[in-house]
Amino acid sequence: MAFDGVFLHKITAELSAAENSHVDKIYQPSKDELVFLLRKKGFVKKLLITVRPGYARLHFTEGKYENPQTPPMFCMLMRKYLSAARLLSVTQPELERIAELTFSTSNELGDIIEVKLIAEFLGNKTNIILVGADGRIIDSLRRSDPEKDERTVLPGAVYKYPDSQHKLNPVTEDINTILSAAENYGGDLEKALLSAIQGFSPLICRETVYKADKCGDFRSALNSVLYDIKSGGTPLLLLKKDGTPFDFTYTDISQYGNEFEKRTYTDFSELLDAFYSAREGAERVRHAAADIIRLVNNLKSRTEKKLTLRLCDLKKCENRENLRIYGELLKANLYRLENGARFAEVDNYYDDMKTVRIPLDPALSPQKNAAKYFKDYKKTYTAEQMLTRLTEKDRDELIYFDSVLDSIARSKTAADIAEIREELALAGYIKRQEKRKKNAPAPKLQEYVSAEGYKIIVGKNNSQNDYLTTSLAAKSDLWFHVKNLPGSHVIVFSHGGEVSDETILKAARLAALNSKAAASSNTAVDYTPVKYVKKPNGAKPGMVIYTANKTVYVTPDKGGLTE
Repeated sequence: MAFDGVFLHKITAELSAAENSHVDKIYQPSKDELVFLLRKKGFVKKLLITVRPGYARLHFTEGKYENPQTPPMFCMLMRKYLSAARLLSVTQPELERIAELTFSTSNELGDIIEVKLIAEFLGNKTNIILVGADGRIIDSLRRSDPEKDERTVLPGAVYKYPDSQHKLNPVTEDINTILSAAENYGGDLEKALLSAIQGFSPLICRETVYKADKCGDFRSALNSVLYDIKSGGTPLLLLKKDGTPFDFTYTDISQYGNEFEKRTYTDFSELLDAFYSAREGAERVRHAAADIIRLVNNLKSRTEKKLTLRLCDLKKCENRENLRIYGELLKANLYRLENGARFAEVDNYYDDMKTVRIPLDPALSPQKNAAKYFKDYKKTYTAEQMLTRLTEKDRDELIYFDSVLDSIARSKTAADIAEIREELALAGYIKRQEKRKKNAPAPKLQEYVSAEGYKIIVGKNNSQNDYLTTSLAAKSDLWFHVKNLPGSHVIVFSHGGEVSDETILKAARLAALNSKAAASSNTAVDYTPVKYVKKPNGAKPGMVIYTANKTVYVTPDKGGLTE
């Protein structure tokens, strides 16, 4: 969901708790972010303002931010004007995506004045602007370009609001006025709501129409959403099946059915902290994994090319038996052959005495022609054996590379990527960035508990899979893995006890969820006691063979298991 006008309305109401607090510290962790430490009796909070594209927002935060050793110029400006200032109010003009923080401070002469810090969350025009008591801009994080921008945002210019969209305010307007305006737009009801109502995001427009379709009463559906806007609402986070945050809102969302898990928070700041910290974490993971993904894809591409060439060479070895037979037939007919002949026609006693025409090198004697065929046979036989081994190795490597890419795709933290990087270093694919610690701690595995109290553990990558299956699990525990696809090893630590069908299905769902089949349904998952799972000598990390397995078909899901 966008950080829309209605959501900003919720946040500004929440930030009113900071009124009459003083600015204790000001930081600028990055070029698009400001963090204020606010204090008053019984109150200490960090206030985050960020206008970073895709992440723009304003709220209290519990996040930890690293600050540059040398404060940026804009941070120095903030400190000059706002250090020790008292926050008088946090307001929002109508339901515009603009927040005004009014501060009381003193100027160079010691006079008490009011200055405003204005945060504008306007798509690609997001900005933080400091406005003096005279209404003129002191400075802004982003200055306008007089040649390109119609609106002037420059030091000394009078601050003016961006042009209003002239939509209806759902906080102050009654439902009849809103219904009438929406109907006047006609056509698509979602687009009508988006065009008519201030602060309505596409998500809320879709939800309103969805509820109206379900209950058959548009007024009732709209009234339900308006109630959550005018009242406190519910800080709600939607999560994908793998626990990744998908969206956030202030009203119950039913349009997705059971596709997403719902999680509520005590306040909207906590909700935004959870959503964006996860999103920023995912971005850090993508950044950390980018070079590994490139490396593995390059290795995979080279291996595919090698495999193609080797398979072509292997196909050429298919006639090796003919070479041996030609040698045998020539050897048996030496007395009939003449020097300098270009071919020999002899009876093939390997094929019902049919006549066979054998090419000869006229520069060689019949004996040497026979010897050459035997030599070519041995060379071809040796090449075939070697190529068979190499193509098997290539196929194993391709399976391994797919498993690494799958592990990366399911990684949630930079630590997960670091483990995969270490795995590749141990396998000899990359150079280690730093010396490996002698007594490295055991990997942190995902743990769940079944209704029976059995511990269920999931490996997040190949190294963890090896550790889990070959070191941690007992022979009597149950091992799970998605069938014929890359994925995690999952162990039910049953210690030989009876495992219910419910636990088997839940463990199988976890195995499917933590695999390349995570987005599929009716996924085949194999399971067997650990004693039937073997790791061949020299096998790649995470690769095992297993027997005596059973198969269940499931839809990937945590299935109510608790971590």
